[in-house]
Amino acid sequence: MPQSLQITAAAPDPALLDLPWHVPLEEWPESHLAALPRGISRHVVRFVKLSGRVIAVKEIGESVAYREYALLRDLNRLDVPSVEPVGVITGRTSPDGEQLNSVLITKHLKFSLPYRALFSRYLAPDMATRLIDALAVLLVRLHLTGFYWGDVSLSNTLFRRDAGEFAAYLVDAETGDLHDTLTKGQREYDLEIARVNIIGELMDLAAGDLLVDDVDTVAVGEMIVQRYEELWNELTGAEEFGAAERWRVADRIQRLNELGYDVGELQMTTDVDGTTVQIQPKVVDAGHHHRRLMRLTGLDAGENQARRLLNDMDTYQAATDQQGEDEEFVAHEWLSEVFEPTVRAVPRDLRGKLEPAEVYHEVLEHRWFMAQNAGHDIPLADALASYVENVLRHRPDEEAILGLDTATLAAIEPD
Repeated sequence: MPQSLQITAAAPDPALLDLPWHVPLEEWPESHLAALPRGISRHVVRFVKLSGRVIAVKEIGESVAYREYALLRDLNRLDVPSVEPVGVITGRTSPDGEQLNSVLITKHLKFSLPYRALFSRYLAPDMATRLIDALAVLLVRLHLTGFYWGDVSLSNTLFRRDAGEFAAYLVDAETGDLHDTLTKGQREYDLEIARVNIIGELMDLAAGDLLVDDVDTVAVGEMIVQRYEELWNELTGAEEFGAAERWRVADRIQRLNELGYDVGELQMTTDVDGTTVQIQPKVVDAGHHHRRLMRLTGLDAGENQARRLLNDMDTYQAATDQQGEDEEFVAHEWLSEVFEPTVRAVPRDLRGKLEPAEVYHEVLEHRWFMAQNAGHDIPLADALASYVENVLRHRPDEEAILGLDTATLAAIEPD
């Protein structure tokens, strides 16, 4: 092991020293690699097994590696959806003295997939628009935080299932920059980069027969602008109303809550004679449903998953005639009597298919369809048994998918 090797990490794992840093990353032996689907990257990236977990290792210049490491740490502290940085390794040299690129190490985001892997497995007509929606939400969150991305694209994003939708996570921050606030010009430039990149990526998918035939790649790509502006205006726009319509303040806050945001600060002004009131959210924090579910149950779920679980908890409260009970008590009972028995009933060999909150959501969906077909309610246990045998058992694992290329991923997807 070369003496010049330098490891910078918040909590360094001694097992890092056992990896072959003296070998170019693209030549690392298969024994060190984890077979996971990789997205498109301008750099060499490999998924590596380390101490029972998986890390992503990217070869990159030293200064860029340190800068991206610092940016990712900042984004994690700000609770922005992004991959978690592990460290930077510099001073790599081959046995014959050749200087090798530094590497940036991040944690692999479990249950996440790059967009090409998703399209290789699911040719759903609305797949593209659902990913665009998720990316628009991520971009708004980044901009609210003051982060200018500089290279917005599907390729620089990972996607996780979130109660039938997708949640997007930033995976490449090397072109980004963090400010106190962004100007309108910075936001619009980021949005234009997103539009151009997405259209190109969708055209590439279409050329590879990974899109359904009737998808208008330009129209879908331009949808990022519409989705972004709609959400940005709802979160930040000013609203005027008469002084007698004060209920609209609570209504605005409720709309933001339903979108998954808490209002940390609201600016309210009146005109000279007090007949008109203007309100404008000044501080909005994403994760309203996630935080509420975490507070009530301790479950760590995506925002849409949390919303779905909270709705099921409300249904349970009504069905058990506990509307007057304290919600913490009801939440504890729902967790121990409904949620946990359901996810524990999934066979051990199938638990890598989806994360528990997504499994529970899909069981509820499956139960609804069964009830529609049968014309009557279906017990949760019966719906779970049917879901496990007819749906979950035939899914590829999303925690760890064997096979690196999209052709392999497409081949393992059942009809």
